[in-house]
This record gives sequence, C-alpha cells and structure tokens, in this order.
Amino acid sequence: MSAECSSYLNVDKVLVNGFSCPRTGGDARAVYCCGFQDVKYCCDDPHSFFPYEHGYMWWLSVGALVGLSIAAVVLFAFIITVCVLCYLFISTKPRSKLDTGLSLQMAGKTSC
Repeated sequence: MSAECSSYLNVDKVLVNGFSCPRTGGDARAVYCCGFQDVKYCCDDPHSFFPYEHGYMWWLSVGALVGLSIAAVVLFAFIITVCVLCYLFISTKPRSKLDTGLSLQMAGKTSC
C-alpha cells in the first residue's frame, strides 16, 4: 500500500514536488500522506496531525506549571499585602468620636 502526497507551497512560498509514501530510505510503515497545505510528510497513522515526537509537550507543560505557580505566588502575596494594609489602616484609626456640633437632648425635657 502506498499514498501520493501532491506538490505544495511551503511557508517560505517554495514549491515542494509531490512524493510517494513510504519514501525511499524512510520508515516502511509510513504509508499515509499526512500534514497540512504548507507541510506534508509520510506517516503510519492517517489521523496524525504533527510530524514530531510528543516529548516537547512535557516541557511545555512544565513551563506552564512553573509560570502558573509564580503567578499564583504573586497573587497570593498581593492579597496578603492588601489584607495587612487594611488591618493597619483600621487598627491605627483614631478612636475619638467627631464633634458634630449638635447636642442631643432627651425627648420631653426642656431646658430653660
């Protein structure tokens, strides 16, 4: 069984001639033509969408986890700082009541 990959223009707009799968000197199991409009390759799985090993995904995941961890620590430090500043603002407020200028009297009593 073999497949034909038609010619295509790569990302640099250079014409790549069509070829048959499996390629000479390539993996004999790669009998399908896979890829996209700008990159085509022979593969052994017709549902394959990427020609590279998936080991790179592990490093992307580790990088994403490190970035998210740093963002979480910064957010946590910001929240703690806001809470401490609010506590200090409330606890250092003067306790004396403000004079409104009006004196309150009990109802029914008149002062002469």
